[in-house]
Amino acid sequence: MGRVGSCFDNAAAEAFFSTLEHEVLSRHHFSTKAQARQVVVAWCQDFYNTQRRHSAAALMSPIQYERLAADQPAAA
Repeated sequence: MGRVGSCFDNAAAEAFFSTLEHEVLSRHHFSTKAQARQVVVAWCQDFYNTQRRHSAAALMSPIQYERLAADQPAAA
């Protein structure tokens, strides 16, 4: 492991998998691997990436933040 902020710091990955486990895996029972894969992919694409609010983005979803940033004039 490296220092905080280095490419070897896995805090972001740990936070992602913790949220996945809490919000998806602990609330579903899967019959097959394909069913589990479908639910996880759907969560990643539909909920986590587009709707989840992030404190680093002023509690806006990534889509809202990107739209706001696209509307701002470029800094010179």
